Amino acid sequence: MTTLFVSDLHLEADRQDIGAQFVEFLRTDASEADSLYILGDLFESWVGDDDPNAHYFTIKRALRKLVDSGVPVYFMHGNRDFMIGKDFANETGIEILKDPQKVSLYGENALLSHGDALCTDDVQYQRIRKMTRDPKWQAAMRAKPLKERLRIAADARRQSLERTLNLDMNIMDVNEDAVKQVIEEHGVDILLHGHTHRPNVHTVDLGHRRAKRIVLGDWYTQGSVVRWNMRGPKLETMPRN
Repeated sequence: MTTLFVSDLHLEADRQDIGAQFVEFLRTDASEADSLYILGDLFESWVGDDDPNAHYFTIKRALRKLVDSGVPVYFMHGNRDFMIGKDFANETGIEILKDPQKVSLYGENALLSHGDALCTDDVQYQRIRKMTRDPKWQAAMRAKPLKERLRIAADARRQSLERTLNLDMNIMDVNEDAVKQVIEEHGVDILLHGHTHRPNVHTVDLGHRRAKRIVLGDWYTQGSVVRWNMRGPKLETMPRN
C-alpha cells in the first residue's frame, strides 16, 4: 500500500481544470491509498466555512466520498486556507493537523509542514503569518459579513501578487538554517513540505548525519504528488489531460 501527499492545488472556480484533475485523483489514486495528506493551500483562498461557493461544494463532496470509503484524509493549513475550520472538517471527514506534524511511515520518521514557517528570510511575511494565525484575529475576521471577507481576501491576493513580483525569489524560499533546526528538533530523517512551488528532493547535511528534504510542487499546469510505500517516498508529476 501507499500513502499519498499533495499540496498547493490552489483550487478556485476560475481553474476548473485543476479541480477536475484533483477530483479524478481522489476517485482513482487516492481511493487505493493507505491515507492522503494535504499539506496546505488546497484552495486559492478560504474566508470561512460558511462560503457557499459551488466549486467548493464539489471538492468537499469528493473528499467526503473518499473518507467514507475508508481512506483517512489529513489536512494541514497553508497560507491561503488557514481559515478552514471545524465545520469544513465535519463536512468532509478530514482530520486537521498542526504544523509541523511528526509521523512514522513504513519504518521511517518524517516531519510534515506546509513550509511557509521555514521562509524566515521573508520577515514581513512572517509578521503577517503570525497575525493571521492568531485565533483572536481569525475570530474577528469570521465575525465580518461574508461579502466583506471576500473583498478583503481579494485585496490580499492582489497585494501578495504585486509583492511577489517585486521580491527576490530567494527570500521567498526556505532558510537552510531553519530547515536544519526543525529537522534536528524533531529528530527526523525526512522533511516533507510544499509552499515554495519548487518541487525537488534535497540532501540536508547536518554535519553528523544527512537528512532529506522533499518539496511538493503546485498543480497549476500538472499534478504533483509524493507516493510513499515500503520502498520509500517518491516525488512524481501527473500530467493533465
